[in-house]
Parts: sequence; structure tokens; C-alpha cells
Amino acid sequence: MHADRNNRVVGSNSAPASWVVAPARTCNAFGLDHLIEITGDMIRLGQLLKLAGVVSGGADAKALIAGGQVTVNGKPELRRGRQLHSGDVVRVGTDALRIVAA
Repeated sequence: MHADRNNRVVGSNSAPASWVVAPARTCNAFGLDHLIEITGDMIRLGQLLKLAGVVSGGADAKALIAGGQVTVNGKPELRRGRQLHSGDVVRVGTDALRIVAA
């Protein structure tokens, strides 16, 4: 990952899509909303958690998800490979990661 000209954190890996974590954050009654822009069709749940800085690696993502601490669109999610698309909301604790198309 690296910062682009606009100080947005840009990440990519071997997947065909690249991702941008937008710096925009809004506060709601439940915690912080983090907008995650994706340039491709989808991003997998484990990749999203690593990119957003929620976890440091795949093993941490696996443990967090297996512990039932992650929800997708309000439902508990136990699959690290779950495909996420624009409009999906991933909640970890009180923070929400909102997927938006770039």
C-alpha cells in the first residue's frame, strides 16, 4: 500500500482489482463509517479487513471472522472468502466499512 497524490491509501495485491481506502469518515450512533472504494467488481472479506487496517494478516482475519465478530449487511459472516460488492456494509465492533464503487 502507498499514498497517492490526494493522500488516499492505495492498495493492491495479486487479485485482478485494485482498491482505494478513502479517507472519508462519518460518525453515527453506532461508531465510525469508513468508505472503501473499489475499482473492480468485488473484494473478498479477508482482503478488505487487511486493506482497511482492521487486521495485519490473513491469519488475524481468519480468527476475527471465525470468532463471529464480523457481520456483512447485518448478518454474521464466517467465510473469509465472502465476495463483497458495492453497497455492502461490513461491521467489525462499532465500526462500519462501506463498500462503494470508485
